[in-house]
Amino acid sequence: MIDTVGKGLEAVDGFVESLGGTMSAVRRRLHSCPEPSGEEHGTAAYVLETLREAGLGARLTDTRRGVIVDSEGGGERRIGLRADMDALRIGDAKEVPYRSNVAGVMHGCGHDAHTAIVMGAVLALSEAERAGALPWPVRWRAVFQPAEETNQGAIEMVGAGAVDGLDAIISLHVDPSRKVGQVGVREGVFTAACDELEIRIEGRGGHAARPHESLDPIATAAQVISSIYLFVPRAVDSQDPVVVTIGQIRGGESPNVIPREVVLRGTIRTLGGPVRAQTKDHIRQLARGLAEASGTRIEVGFRPGPEAVVNEAGLTQLARRAAAGVVGSTGVQEIARPSMGGEDFANYLGAIPGCMVRLGTSSELAGGPPLHSPLFDIDERALGIGARILARMAVMWSRPEEQA
Repeated sequence: MIDTVGKGLEAVDGFVESLGGTMSAVRRRLHSCPEPSGEEHGTAAYVLETLREAGLGARLTDTRRGVIVDSEGGGERRIGLRADMDALRIGDAKEVPYRSNVAGVMHGCGHDAHTAIVMGAVLALSEAERAGALPWPVRWRAVFQPAEETNQGAIEMVGAGAVDGLDAIISLHVDPSRKVGQVGVREGVFTAACDELEIRIEGRGGHAARPHESLDPIATAAQVISSIYLFVPRAVDSQDPVVVTIGQIRGGESPNVIPREVVLRGTIRTLGGPVRAQTKDHIRQLARGLAEASGTRIEVGFRPGPEAVVNEAGLTQLARRAAAGVVGSTGVQEIARPSMGGEDFANYLGAIPGCMVRLGTSSELAGGPPLHSPLFDIDERALGIGARILARMAVMWSRPEEQA
């Protein structure tokens, strides 16, 4: 059995390697023609066409922005492999042949790579099945989702039946802080829970030369931001991570006019638990005090984002073993602390267990610009590594002894 398993995994690896050119072409096609969250119609159509050309019965969701494809055969249980397809509203500053052709939009978070990797993994599994090279039946589903960046895509896909009949789901995320050939794994809490914050400050507009005749919402906004940044961290146990960032300030039209209203928008990141509610309560308390002191009216609102991704123990152990089989045990690194970033992969985990890993993508060739940078790029050798890991996980998870 061990020899059969080893040969089966090696066969899958071989099929992935043979698809290296395909994965690179898919990734570069998406990178040059990015579509932002909610507008992935062309991307979805391209993914659908590519899968169907390979003989797979892929289908579009009703919104025509997501793609689902199931294996033809397989065993009793089914495992999902998830990819996201949306790009960011960032201008591409790279000078490469596959540079974004869309002004102000680029794949700065690696979703083009995720799509190419999952496609490579399931195409390899399909070819291995047709060749009779799998050690046992492997029943899989690939989920290509839109709108990860807005926390809407996974919710949309769940509504479209993406998790119906699934028993587990796996995914990965590119990680430019790690070199190609390194994989980060972590059991338990993997990413932060996110909440969107909006603070609306209403004052009384007037002439910039006579601020005493106005209730200046810009001055109040400055105090709100300073107070949140100063006092929220001081009110939380230092061992409970909390990040509050204001990322958008909107107010005023002219430099010599004090506006009537200013709107602040930002994000709150915690690891869940009581500190999440405490942070919201503290921001409301600060707003009440500053409203009274300034004479303005301050409204505070929150919109929930993704919950924390929590990696299931058994799948995490499976990821370690699969990754070690690809990059060696020294290439598998334990992630010491959860990321304060958010991931809408969490929206699948309310229904089924799952696991996400970090895939190293930096090198001297590609450099290591951070995620969401206008210079972001990857070393494409990571595509084959990621596809092999996901394909191996699907095969190993499907082992009859694992399902007993």
